[in-house]
Amino acid sequence: MKRFALATFVALATPALAAEPVTIWRSPGCGCCDAYAEYLQAEGFDVTVIDDVNFDDRSVAAGVPEQGIGCHLAMIDGYVVSGLVPAEIIERLLEERPGITGVTLPGMPANAPGMAPAKTGALRTYAFGPGGVEIYADE
Repeated sequence: MKRFALATFVALATPALAAEPVTIWRSPGCGCCDAYAEYLQAEGFDVTVIDDVNFDDRSVAAGVPEQGIGCHLAMIDGYVVSGLVPAEIIERLLEERPGITGVTLPGMPANAPGMAPAKTGALRTYAFGPGGVEIYADE
């Protein structure tokens, strides 16, 4: 009976433990994009990477403001994530579920995931959507 109860618990709990799927479109040959994908995988996300020479156009079509376009674009549970956004910010986004299109970490800050940790300090992530652009997090 205990085995049945444990098996039932595991079967019911498995979907909640499943990794969140992430699709990343990136500029072909971008090393930091590879490192970022590995970082997200290590953080528990199920990552698929697609090389896309037109990912800038894809970013614009997804609603990313021109000044917020990074070297890759990710789609995670209906949200757009542009740039090297830390996993903690993505997890917060998925937990809070704000009425925005997505988040972006513009540029390639030296201490961002996928880059060398040569610099310390907060990373400023912006939210964007129908209401415009605003600071989402300084972490």
